[in-house]
Amino acid sequence: MEYTIRNCEIADLPKLVILCQKHTEFEKSDYDQTGKEEGLKDALFSENPKLFCLVVATENDIVGYASYNFNYSTWSAGDFIYMDCLFLEEEARNYGIGEVLINQLKEIGKAKNCVNMQWRTPQFNERAIKFYNRIGAKGKDKICFFLDL
Repeated sequence: MEYTIRNCEIADLPKLVILCQKHTEFEKSDYDQTGKEEGLKDALFSENPKLFCLVVATENDIVGYASYNFNYSTWSAGDFIYMDCLFLEEEARNYGIGEVLINQLKEIGKAKNCVNMQWRTPQFNERAIKFYNRIGAKGKDKICFFLDL
């Protein structure tokens, strides 16, 4: 598969929203597209972005993405890069693209002097867990809680 990885552009937002929908379906979560394109535009393209995103582009389509931000770890007393999402369309899997995305995020984190990279995946996503273990990541069992505000 021929592809490039590049920063998300404003023109990519409609497809990014569709990929977010597919990602939430894969993770057995709910998703309402209402307001998402505008929200992502504000988060990604404001003067001080809250979110950053790489997209996997083929000649005619966007087939995946990895979004990330930066946060501070009390325990490490330093900044870390947090991979919020990593998703590839089914046809883009098994080409090593996920590992390329992870490696690009690692380089971004190193350039920003981050102490580590963190992310979450559902316990049922055994394929992803095997992949993350294979690339040297270490899992920590925790339960993720959400409190609507």
